[in-house]
Amino acid sequence: MNIALMYAMRAEIASLLRGDETPLLQSVAGVEFYRIRPNVIACCGGVGKVNAAMSAQLLIQLYHPDLIINVGVAGCFENVPIGTVVLAEGFVQHDFDTSALDGPEYEGFVATVHRTVFPTADPDRARAAMDATGQPYRTGLVATGDWFATDTPRARHIAEKFHPLLCEMEGGAVAHVCLRNEVPFMAVKSVSDCLFGDNDFSFNFPAAMEKLDTVVMDFIDHLEG
Repeated sequence: MNIALMYAMRAEIASLLRGDETPLLQSVAGVEFYRIRPNVIACCGGVGKVNAAMSAQLLIQLYHPDLIINVGVAGCFENVPIGTVVLAEGFVQHDFDTSALDGPEYEGFVATVHRTVFPTADPDRARAAMDATGQPYRTGLVATGDWFATDTPRARHIAEKFHPLLCEMEGGAVAHVCLRNEVPFMAVKSVSDCLFGDNDFSFNFPAAMEKLDTVVMDFIDHLEG
């Protein structure tokens, strides 16, 4: 099985890059593609939905993966420990909103593909693979939009409207592109900040990334096993 890993930031992919062992295959429109293993390609596409969608389409056309896994950090709507691993159950695009024209039920509804929730592939198999890693994890819905979420009325509205566990800026776009290309899609995230925590807001990228890439590679091993 050929697997592709999609990251937004170079700092997220950095631990997988080991010089000659993980060569840069090419850079296309600013998107860098690396060979992590003989059957694993990874790319660093940039932050936000447009970058994510472009990178996903390039990845599909250039490398024809059997599965794309979106990996990266995310904010959490619950107060959980930083570094909590989350296996995504699906994605919504919280900033896709035609409700002013079509009615409140169309907030988040993407008419092109007639859905609000973009599901992830083969959830039973994904959960079994994550169970086999021995890593504690959560599952839940992820809200995607071109906005870095903090504790604001907008964030409270997203939580009430969609009931997601996480909020980030790329995964929903990747899920959308994968759906239209009929490529299976999964996502593994790590919590970098808690939107509604009791303490002052803190974004802890190093703690979120400490184990994530190791867990993802172990997850892949068990998916293939």
